Amino acid sequence: MAFTSAAGYGNLPNGNFSPVIYSKQVQLAFRKGSVVEAITNSDYFGDIANFGDTVKVIKEPEITVKAYSRGSTISPQDIDDEEFSLVIDKANYFAFKVDDIEEAHSHVNFQSLASDRAAYRLKDQYDQEVLGYLSGFKQSALHGVADTVNTTVNGAKAVTTASSGANLVGAELLASMSIDASDFTQTNGTAGTANQSIGLEPRAGGATAAKSGTTGNAFPLQVVARMSRLMDQQNVDTNNRWLVLDPVFLEILKDEDSRLLQADWGGSGLQNGLIVNNLHGFKVYSSNNLPSLGTGPATVGGSNASNFGIIVAGHSSAIATAEQINKTETYRDPDSFADIVRGMHLYGRKILRPEAIVTAAYCLA
Repeated sequence: MAFTSAAGYGNLPNGNFSPVIYSKQVQLAFRKGSVVEAITNSDYFGDIANFGDTVKVIKEPEITVKAYSRGSTISPQDIDDEEFSLVIDKANYFAFKVDDIEEAHSHVNFQSLASDRAAYRLKDQYDQEVLGYLSGFKQSALHGVADTVNTTVNGAKAVTTASSGANLVGAELLASMSIDASDFTQTNGTAGTANQSIGLEPRAGGATAAKSGTTGNAFPLQVVARMSRLMDQQNVDTNNRWLVLDPVFLEILKDEDSRLLQADWGGSGLQNGLIVNNLHGFKVYSSNNLPSLGTGPATVGGSNASNFGIIVAGHSSAIATAEQINKTETYRDPDSFADIVRGMHLYGRKILRPEAIVTAAYCLA
């Protein structure tokens, strides 16, 4: 450190009495929690790992019940064998090298530090990509949150009537399970605009409707309750339901009633992204990896059609994930005296039950 000296002071003029010392304690970067492992299922992982890069899943056939009268001729129906595919088609890698001289003379283990960070980045990219996919959006840049409607169908659609990607409904999802401003009416009885985000605001004491005369506005618990209702109408099992919220939505939820996130009222504290054990039947997770469009959901007074965030709810059986390669290895660099460390993550994801996934677009009112 260069200490200042008084004018005309000439003792130890080069400042060598105060050497620079590097600490062995390294400042680690903050890390986001991953939620994908908690909300998806890995039922098909064994099939992928043992036999190849594609698993074809046959759907349960639908059976028609008909009225019968005595003497009627019975006409048996043909059984359908509809199928869809889970494909391992996503891969990410990292690679870095540490020279032998650097390794010998460094006061910290840079190979260990970099490997740990690289493993986290692979996991975080996986979480971002899968969470965006199941919400109906995709990344326009690696390691960025999803910000573009997904128009790529992964294999065959699990439900033929699912979207191919349009407006706020991403590919493989159902338009009927996508909530926007048109789903909410206020005191004037007029619905909000389709394909625009819900204006979110905390419920004031005693309020039964959002801002008087406003359309497409709602309270946080209204949105969560609507997501629950849509899943109920699709006969989705009430066990193993989950809901992923971003920090902006959570803030408004706390403003509405902070007791919702306290242990005495169903909260469990932050644990792998889990923050509430039961809210309208959902296990609630927090994530910074949810889709965010334009300037995001915190924008007030902007366009509800271009600046918003997406939250998503679903059932653990709604989407499957499978990994085929997840490894790290070290080898000698043939062109220098150095060790190269590299790792790869190969995985796949597939929406199996779009009727068990609900998305909602929102911004601050």
